[in-house]
Amino acid sequence: MTHDGEPVARRAARRLRGWGGVAAMGAACALTASLTLLPLARDAADAGTPAGPFGPGPGVATGLQVKADTCAHPEASLRPSTEDGPSVAAIKQRGKLIVGVDQSSYRWGFRDPETGTLEGFDITLARAIAKDLLGSEDAVVFRAVPTNQRIAALDSGKVDLVVRTMTINCKRIEQVAFSTAYFQAGQQVLAPKTSPITGYDASLKGRRVCTAEGSTAHDALEEKSFGAVIRDEGDGTPADRNLLTVPNQLDCLARLQMGEVDAVVTDNALAAGQAAQDPAVELKGTPFTKEYYGVAAKLGNDDLVRRVNKVLEDYRKGRWQEAYGIWLEAGLGKAEPPEPLYR
Repeated sequence: MTHDGEPVARRAARRLRGWGGVAAMGAACALTASLTLLPLARDAADAGTPAGPFGPGPGVATGLQVKADTCAHPEASLRPSTEDGPSVAAIKQRGKLIVGVDQSSYRWGFRDPETGTLEGFDITLARAIAKDLLGSEDAVVFRAVPTNQRIAALDSGKVDLVVRTMTINCKRIEQVAFSTAYFQAGQQVLAPKTSPITGYDASLKGRRVCTAEGSTAHDALEEKSFGAVIRDEGDGTPADRNLLTVPNQLDCLARLQMGEVDAVVTDNALAAGQAAQDPAVELKGTPFTKEYYGVAAKLGNDDLVRRVNKVLEDYRKGRWQEAYGIWLEAGLGKAEPPEPLYR
């Protein structure tokens, strides 16, 4: 049940209908352009490889241990604990958990067009963490964080955690502390259905491809672009800069819809939501990476990471599947949460 007594499935279905089509995207893209690191208001009342497009999944396990001196498994995290260290104690003293999120990624973190509240798979997880720490899902302040500002938001102390489809990788584990993985995705190409682009391959040659700055998609194209055009400074004016590298991945969809780029490379879990919003685009080819999303904390806040991992242990046993069924299953098929790895 929702906070106001309405069944979750019915309310979610109504919201999904409200976000269909390109018309809704216009408002979302305008909203994206104005994102800042400011608190977002909301109503006070208010593992294994997934199945479907990601392959079969073995389901929830008790966790495996890997060596800590390698980066073969960057998704390996600290063992869970309920003990209150300095980071958790500071949050409890404040009485609010501050979480960096997205507010424009359909099905992950987006504003309900009818109520204005934040909803989605990542938002549900953030609320579950707040409930464990502070006893209430409402004891959370959401702050909109652009893709390229996620790490900076943690470093500066503007947020306690980032729950924003953030991929765990070897580079990032030197900058932030991650929980165990709560979702598996992969990079994939999104393009118009009529496009000759067939995927992450030679069909990208000469094509203008958009990515979000600081994303793993951007890094992948930097390493191997297949001849795609991935840099463009426009005519040099501030308004025309960075046509192909944007702060938020949803901005790429707006540029694709306006014909300014030929394709987008992003996480297929995000791209599936974008394809659901705009029937003129589709995922091309197959995922060319295997990536895990984790909850990020400031480097050194180990007690908070251990507490989040404890929340995730319980979350995988039931709430994960409920949230997945509401927000993601329609576009991605059946799936299971990733099995946790510990170091």
